[in-house]
Amino acid sequence: MSLHKHDLEITYYKAGGPGGQHRNKTETAVRIHHRPSGITVTASEQRSRQANLEKALQRMAARLAALQRKAPRRIATRPGKAAKERRLQAKRQHSERKRQRRSLPDA
Repeated sequence: MSLHKHDLEITYYKAGGPGGQHRNKTETAVRIHHRPSGITVTASEQRSRQANLEKALQRMAARLAALQRKAPRRIATRPGKAAKERRLQAKRQHSERKRQRRSLPDA
């Protein structure tokens, strides 16, 4: 996916958190919505609107790049000799435990 201006919906809002009167009165936080993919990112760490916009655009580019990446194909593995032996040993122990619980025939 590419980052075109017409695909983005940019909104500015008042950021919350610490910062006092200046932070409460100015709309410096940025929310960017990428319409084609539905991804939304925000940035409100910086004091300036421009810095937050740049930060949000970087985050959006990173999210879109991650969307493009394919996970590597998994190579199926087989259990090793020792793993098979451990599994069979556990089965034998379980079987022996059950065999010992059986009632003895009356003589």
